Amino acid sequence: MTEPSVPVAAPATLSLKRVAIDTYHENVAYLHRDCPLYKAEGFQALSKIEIQQNGNKILAVLNVVDDDCIVAPSELGLSEQAFANLKLPAQTQVRVNHAEPPHSMEFVRQKLGGTRLNQDKFNEIIQDIGANRYSKTEIAAFIVAVSEAGLDREEILYLTRAMVDSGQQLDWKEPLVVDKHCIGGIPGNRTSMIVVPIVAAFGLLCPKTSSRAITSPAGTADTMEVLANVDLPMERLDQIVREQRGCLAWGGTAKLAPVDDILISVERPLAIDSQAQMVASILSKKRACGSTHLLIDIPAGPRSKVRSMKEAMQLRKLFEFVGDRIGLVTEVVITDGRQPVGRGIGPVLECRDVMQVLKNDPDAPHDLREKSLQLAGRLLEFEADIRGGAGYEVARDILDSGRALEKMNQIIAAQGKQERHFSVGHLTRDIPASSSGTVVEIDNLILSRVARLAGAPMDKGAGVMLLKKLGDTVQAGDPLYRIHAEFPADFDFAVRLASQHSGYRISEHAHELVSWLE
Repeated sequence: MTEPSVPVAAPATLSLKRVAIDTYHENVAYLHRDCPLYKAEGFQALSKIEIQQNGNKILAVLNVVDDDCIVAPSELGLSEQAFANLKLPAQTQVRVNHAEPPHSMEFVRQKLGGTRLNQDKFNEIIQDIGANRYSKTEIAAFIVAVSEAGLDREEILYLTRAMVDSGQQLDWKEPLVVDKHCIGGIPGNRTSMIVVPIVAAFGLLCPKTSSRAITSPAGTADTMEVLANVDLPMERLDQIVREQRGCLAWGGTAKLAPVDDILISVERPLAIDSQAQMVASILSKKRACGSTHLLIDIPAGPRSKVRSMKEAMQLRKLFEFVGDRIGLVTEVVITDGRQPVGRGIGPVLECRDVMQVLKNDPDAPHDLREKSLQLAGRLLEFEADIRGGAGYEVARDILDSGRALEKMNQIIAAQGKQERHFSVGHLTRDIPASSSGTVVEIDNLILSRVARLAGAPMDKGAGVMLLKKLGDTVQAGDPLYRIHAEFPADFDFAVRLASQHSGYRISEHAHELVSWLE
């Protein structure tokens, strides 16, 4: 007689395995479908599990695999981030359990329904996101709630405070620590890489940490990475700033308002950049970085992120309200956002513009130079010894004398000169004018999309080189801009969009030139 089969007991622990997969700001775990524990506990793909041993514990999203090469039935695989966060060696025996859903998701559902949230509820949401208790789907729900349901100014203040408290906060032990930030929406607006060397050469402390691009073809960190290492540990960043009086680094590894980077990792593919989240993101990062005085650049124009003077003034008041209440002296300037600043759009092309300005090259883009000097001058005027209006001349003298270029080279050397050589994309196509006349309007959004489709910012040499700006006279067939790409598929996507709509409006009547907001 055949003996009845005896169920195989689920193991109490599984052997930890590092799975070389980058899951970008999300803890992911891998269980084999034939794992006895998987079957016994009723785990489901994409559910949250808790992994622990020896006091170390993380939460992770579960993926189920059928390939023994990824994980065997007796193993638990962890993605690169999850393995690093658990801080245990491979082959450690770990326990796996169901994870309780984060209580704060109830507050996200309330926000989606239009309920106003208090400080405690925002604190709990941000703490849970920072502890990886949210999956990316749940984070997306929070981002949509903030964007679509909207936050009033007190809620934005609550969110900002919660994000500041999510990581470490720097204290430079100096009464004046300055920084500047542009809200974005204008391609090529790479003023920080000129402003920081000017201000640092003067002697003001300017710890400039930046995020990577969310919806634009390049951020400051993406462009600076063409020249130097921007991924710096906090200890090294601290040393560089104290020695050089400034830096141009990525804020992601510094653990300053770290939840912001998690939110950005979900915002980027969704192409969501809500006003409330933007204010909280910028101010939380700057406050956590130890800044005492902040200059905000709001470019406004008919085809920019902020399209009217009324909207710009409302955003200005919001920045000032929140900044004041978190102890950050915040000054806002509203600038011309009718067209890209400089000629290049994309990391390498923008970097070329920046270095031309710093080297006082006669061919340097005039608009980038002038805007950078205006912003640097306003920052210098935070110094009590520089009277209002005199900052521009001081900034110009520092740039013209070569001191700004010298300081930039010192910052590059301190951060570590980039070992890779990035060149401009070799696939090119000039986009011609469809008629003769005057360039009266340029669509920032179209040019940003063309540059991103070409591969920017991931492919640093990809992007757009502007050949004509507002007010220029063109003949039919004249090139308006040049597309650069590294890969044929990206090149084709960018050319197709540009061929459908160049982003330029040309008129026989020069008086139709779109005027800046009054």
